[in-house]
Amino acid sequence: MHFNPYGGAAAELAAVLVNADPAAQLLDVLKASDYKPLGSLDARQERDVRDWIERLRLAFRAPTVELLNELLAQSSTTHYISTHDGRAPHLHYAREDAPTDVRLKAYTAAGMAALFCEDAGRIGSCGRDGCETVFVDTSRNGRRRFCSAKCANRVAVANHRSRAQPA
Repeated sequence: MHFNPYGGAAAELAAVLVNADPAAQLLDVLKASDYKPLGSLDARQERDVRDWIERLRLAFRAPTVELLNELLAQSSTTHYISTHDGRAPHLHYAREDAPTDVRLKAYTAAGMAALFCEDAGRIGSCGRDGCETVFVDTSRNGRRRFCSAKCANRVAVANHRSRAQPA
């Protein structure tokens, strides 16, 4: 499924952040995700982004209009139309020269909100008990329930075994 840049790449970055190892350096996670423009994060900004990630986790587990509006309100900065890199006019939700944490919050909040408005069912968390992985469902039919084939197979095997056991 094709999403707009905020609903797609931004929501997928939100999932990457939520799924990242808590011990990983956030700037390394952002670099690996090709997030640009990348700046620095001081200790306060890093704590602030980690708190933000926990809020994003809640939005993946139980997305609601109220929660996403709170994220948008807490990340609101100056909206503007940009035409950088020869691209067609498109919205930015934070100035390119804003600190990394401010841009990251605005980007991920806008992405989650755009995705929610396009198809809230595309915001997901793994249906296997014990798996904490979240995802953006880009499947054709939009019915993804698990983060991976591995988790889907584990559930299928467990269900099969429970049906096959004699009573």
